[in-house]
Amino acid sequence: MAEPTIWEPVPRSRTYELVLARIEEQILAGKLRVGDRLPPERELVELLGVSRAAIREALRVLEAQGVLRARVGTGPDSGSVIAAMPSAGLTQLLRLHIALANFPLKDVVEARATLERSSARLAADQATEADLARMAECLEHMDAPEISREEFNDHDTRFHVAIAEAGGNRLVADLTVAVRNAVRHTLLTAFHRLEDWEDERDRLRAEHHAVHDAIAAGDAERAGDLVESHIRRFHHDVVRAVLQSPDGASAQSAVWDGAPREQ
Repeated sequence: MAEPTIWEPVPRSRTYELVLARIEEQILAGKLRVGDRLPPERELVELLGVSRAAIREALRVLEAQGVLRARVGTGPDSGSVIAAMPSAGLTQLLRLHIALANFPLKDVVEARATLERSSARLAADQATEADLARMAECLEHMDAPEISREEFNDHDTRFHVAIAEAGGNRLVADLTVAVRNAVRHTLLTAFHRLEDWEDERDRLRAEHHAVHDAIAAGDAERAGDLVESHIRRFHHDVVRAVLQSPDGASAQSAVWDGAPREQ
């Protein structure tokens, strides 16, 4: 049985952040678990010795992070409940941090290649018929003769996400999805600047089908090799090539969820 939750007053400087720290301490210590309910706002004000505004701000932050779920009402089921962080919340936070950290493109490519190699290997061992069907649906959309670059990019993203989720490792999947979504707009920019878009589109189609077939065949080593070479080849041959400044220096020193950032 978990030890009773202990609440202590917090110093008044940067109050809402210190309220956050107190709640995080209880979660990390195992005293607050998924499904547990926080004390009402009025009680937290008294327990922590802070204003109601500070409590509300801290709760809003935790709700935005997916840690809390607010239940409206006045009955026993109302209040703030500790929630299992949904994948969308984690990947959104990671995507924003990747965007703001101004990581060099080569670092993001390395991370993406490593994560997706692991995801593809796991998917080859774990993928269900439903997982394979999701991947195949993405391939079918990308194979459409008149597909636009925007639509191709959207289904390309969904294909890589489907592989990550088929692996069955939630943390690896969430990290993979976050990194893939962080480069989504960068890839779309590269698509739009390609002069030989049709040739590159056909090559991407072939690479995607090969990855899918290796996963479907349960060949983990081949699936990992193919997805890693696919990522590295595209970023080296396409992204770096088309996102160059006229003087030959890379105009894409960082990846963020928007257009390439020029130096």
